Amino acid sequence: MPSLNFKHLRYFWMVAKTGSIASASQRLHLTPQSISGQLGELETSLGVELFRRVGRGLELTDMGRRIFSYADEIFALGNELLEVAVDQAARKSAPFRVGIAGSVPKSVAYRVVEPALHLAEPVRLICREDRLEPLLAELAVHHLDLVIADRPMPTHLNVRGYSHFLGESDLTVFAAPELAQSLPGTFPALLDRAPFLLPGEDVALRPDLMRWFEAQRLYPRIVGEFEDSALLKAFGQAGAGLFVAPTAIAEYVSQQYAVQAVGRIEAVTEQLYAITTERRLLHPAIVAVVQATQRELFGKPALGRAGDRRE
Repeated sequence: MPSLNFKHLRYFWMVAKTGSIASASQRLHLTPQSISGQLGELETSLGVELFRRVGRGLELTDMGRRIFSYADEIFALGNELLEVAVDQAARKSAPFRVGIAGSVPKSVAYRVVEPALHLAEPVRLICREDRLEPLLAELAVHHLDLVIADRPMPTHLNVRGYSHFLGESDLTVFAAPELAQSLPGTFPALLDRAPFLLPGEDVALRPDLMRWFEAQRLYPRIVGEFEDSALLKAFGQAGAGLFVAPTAIAEYVSQQYAVQAVGRIEAVTEQLYAITTERRLLHPAIVAVVQATQRELFGKPALGRAGDRRE
C-alpha cells in the first residue's frame, strides 16, 4: 500500500478549493511548476487521475472529488487541532455533541440545548441536524451524546437507547396581522378554507393535527408543507398562511416573527424527548439540558418520565 504524502495532499486540496494551479500557487507561495510536479507525484503514488483538462481549466475526476472530500475533512480536523492547542479555553472544554431532529422547531431546540453552555465545566457545543433515524445511528456508535426529537425511540430500529420525556405543549395558531384581519368569524371556524402551512410528514404532530381538523369538520386550504420549521415560520411571517407552533414558545414566536395568535388547539400536543444511550443520566451537560427543559420550558418536575428503553 502506498504511503500518503500529506504535503502533496495539501497542494491537491488547495488546487481543488481554488479551482486552478495558478490560484493555489499564490495561496501557497509556490511556483505553479512546483505544484504541478507534486500533483503528478501524488497521482502516481495513488495510482489514480485526480484532475482532467477542460479547456484551459481543471476539473476534478470522480475519484478526485472523492479524495477531495477526505482531504477536506483531514485538514478541517487539523485546523481544529491547532485551535484546541492554541486556545486555552478550548483546551479546557469537552465536546458535547447533540443531534437535533429536523422536525423539532429551531427555537425550541435552542432553548433546550442552551443550558449546557452555562455549566461550571465549559463544553464546546457541536450540533448536527438531520432526520431522526440517521441521528440515532450516529448515537449508537457514540458519535453523538444526545438526540433531541419530537417522538421517543422508534421500536423498529435495532438501536440501544433510552427515551427521556422532556415535556409537551399544546399548539397555538398564528397568522401575520394582515392575514389575521382578513379571516371571517371566530376561532376555530376561521380556519375553514383559510390558507394553511402544514408541518412536513416527518413531524410527529402532523397526523394528530389532521385528525383534529377532520373532527372539527374544518378544511383549511393547504398552500405548503415544510419539514423545516424555521422556513415554515418565515412563510407564515410573510402572510402565506396560518401555522402552528407550541404554546410554550408562543410569546417568542409572536415577537420573533411579527405574527399574532388567532387561537389555541389544546387537543393536539407537541412532545419532546431526549434520547441517549444512558438509562440513568450521568453526563453533566445532558443532565443540565433535561432538568432545565422540564423545569423552565414545560414547567414539569425535574424527574419527568422514566427512561423508555429500546434495545
